[in-house]
Amino acid sequence: MVPALMVLGLVVEGAAWWWISSRGASVWSTMTPVLAGLGLVALLTGRPEAAEDVALAAAAGVGLAAAIVLYLATRAFVAIVAPRWDAFRTQSVAMYGRRGPRSLGVVVAFSALLMVPGEELFWRGLVLPELETRLDVVGPAAVLAWAGFVIANLPSRNLAIVAGAAVGGAVWVALAVWSGGVLAGLLCHIGWTALMLALPPLQAPFPEGV
Repeated sequence: MVPALMVLGLVVEGAAWWWISSRGASVWSTMTPVLAGLGLVALLTGRPEAAEDVALAAAAGVGLAAAIVLYLATRAFVAIVAPRWDAFRTQSVAMYGRRGPRSLGVVVAFSALLMVPGEELFWRGLVLPELETRLDVVGPAAVLAWAGFVIANLPSRNLAIVAGAAVGGAVWVALAVWSGGVLAGLLCHIGWTALMLALPPLQAPFPEGV
């Protein structure tokens, strides 16, 4: 049952991103119910744990610190790459530099309360521990969980999204493996996303000739 849910979740998230990238649908109105639904599915299986291997305070502290480090690393990467890669610059602004008519508070609330928790509960709270149980080896399970997450984001056809899934996904998987649960990765993911939306590395309009 759980393996089928894992495959279904990958397909559903990928299909949602394809709908956004091919039809111009809103990220927020499309991904919010999809990711929240995946999180609910994960909770119903009873698999997600907060932090089995470390204290909750340690997991929370490391997760929040990792969010800041990941955000600063993202800004540094964007500062180097964006001026030299037009497609990356344009797609980064499209994702993080524009919110449309929605206020910052609404967008951050959608992300922090529904989208990010749903994604973490599903990928690091259900998929990762299920793979660890079935493979009985942490390393390959972590790599497969990371790869599945990246594949689910590829249909976005947005370089910023795919880069975030690849680099951020590796960090969130590592935090889940270290802590034995989702709390550290969840707080890191929430903090990074909130910072990316509140203080995006690039904002529209991007200066001409930069």
